Amino acid sequence: MYDVLFLTRISTCRSTLKHSKDRSRNKWRKLPACEPALSQAGSLRHGKPDSYFQNDPNSISLAHITLATRDVPQTSQFFEATFGWKPILRPGNINRTAAWLEIVPGQQLHLLQVPDFEPSPFEREFGRHVAVFARGSEFPALKNRLAEHGAELISPERATPFERFFFRDPNGYVFEVIDEDGYVAES
Repeated sequence: MYDVLFLTRISTCRSTLKHSKDRSRNKWRKLPACEPALSQAGSLRHGKPDSYFQNDPNSISLAHITLATRDVPQTSQFFEATFGWKPILRPGNINRTAAWLEIVPGQQLHLLQVPDFEPSPFEREFGRHVAVFARGSEFPALKNRLAEHGAELISPERATPFERFFFRDPNGYVFEVIDEDGYVAES
């Protein structure tokens, strides 16, 4: 793990792989254009090829992250409009306003209403933040969507060999967006 929490790594076949489930057979459906890459990688588990887990069969993956907010509907709408995360059913035994969003299959964002919520003063690049991957070619449009929905764009403090940027969402949480196509592991 790096100095940030990586919520998701979307496959390199993202544009041709539909993350939709065939509910009758409970298997992932693959599109023909992506078959060569996926046949080399193996089947998918939590949205990742089996080869991802070969070095550690007991690997642990991220299931969800929970964020407190004063306004669940507004926060849900923010992530739907900016990242395209989709609302999903949530358990009925939660005694407060809440929403669940699917990031990718097997990874979710849970939003819980906390009336007196205050963001941490440690939300920043060298502090607590959440990192996600996106295509660098989508950065201009993504930055526009974020700004239109009340996010504050933040330039990185540390230089990296790949493009990235930060933003503060309307709740005060800080997110890092990393160019998935240009990303290289740093040592």
